[in-house]
Amino acid sequence: MPTVNTGSVNIHYETSGNGDPLLLIMGFAMPGAAWLPMLPLLTGFKCIYFDNRGVGQSDQPAGTYTVPEMADDTSGLLKALGINRAKVFGVSMGGMIAQELALRHPEQVEKLVLGCTMAGGATAKQAAPAVVEKLMTGNALMASDPDQALDIILPILMPAEFIAAHPELKPMLTAAMAMAPRTSPAAIASQAAGIMLFNAYDRLPQIKCPVLIVHGDSDVLVPSENAAIIKSRLPQAEVIMIPGAGHAFQAADPVGVHQRIVSWLRS
Repeated sequence: MPTVNTGSVNIHYETSGNGDPLLLIMGFAMPGAAWLPMLPLLTGFKCIYFDNRGVGQSDQPAGTYTVPEMADDTSGLLKALGINRAKVFGVSMGGMIAQELALRHPEQVEKLVLGCTMAGGATAKQAAPAVVEKLMTGNALMASDPDQALDIILPILMPAEFIAAHPELKPMLTAAMAMAPRTSPAAIASQAAGIMLFNAYDRLPQIKCPVLIVHGDSDVLVPSENAAIIKSRLPQAEVIMIPGAGHAFQAADPVGVHQRIVSWLRS
């Protein structure tokens, strides 16, 4: 992956396809390469995906990784690539970064897709403490015991009945994780601390670009009530609620979900 310096950190990125620029922002503790299975479904765009600070091959500075800092990293990446304005698609923590990017650097964001994310603050609907504990435990185990880690994390990302109906999921993810750089415990803690500080609720009405909110109605990590909370602050936003989908909402219907997102981005 190529590298650019965004002013405070070196960020590794990759591009795929041709067309209007589409910036893809990945979520908590995951490298940008986690977008690879979705790229064939995001046709007609030049997709830019990257490693947030602390993960993959990007720098891992000390301290808390705040969402505003990661949004500025993202802005710096676009500037370094000579991209004045892009469509933006962020998932989970990446959706938080996308919100901050649109708030801090509105001139760079043409359209905004917010997947399985929240606005933060006191009004946000939080996951049950047991779910958060399992997520942290699973991520901490990923480097030493990915098999056990996936047993813990998969039920957080997808409904149990979906996992049971798709026994191929775990071996596929195990193979994918074996090829990905491991995220260190320190970086996991730094990103988690930044997520806890995130709060865009009061500022959301400042976002004036078109917004699409996508959420699974069975998400236990970022409960689906958060989609309605964001919508209440952004009346112009459109919402796609995916029945029976968990936090990894794309898995429920990869082709259909991305067709709807791509259609909206092109409209």
